Amino acid sequence: MGKYAPLGAFLRRWKRKNATADTVELTFADVERIIGAILPRGAISRDWWGNAPGDERGIVQCRAWLNAGFEAHPVEGAERVRFLRTDI
Repeated sequence: MGKYAPLGAFLRRWKRKNATADTVELTFADVERIIGAILPRGAISRDWWGNAPGDERGIVQCRAWLNAGFEAHPVEGAERVRFLRTDI
């Protein structure tokens, strides 16, 4: 199991419990609690939250949210990220 697999599992569970909602917003601290590790320094960069699985910078982490049916959108100027469902 990869480092970001717990984030994907969290998003899948959230989606089942919130069938009609399309957005979940988490702080970086929330994400760290979910994955049980500290996010890398690069997570403050918008690029780190990219949604292109073929992009070398984002292969590992973005697979977690893409496979769960979400895209990540960091909130400008805050240590927060919005995950938007892609299957609604």
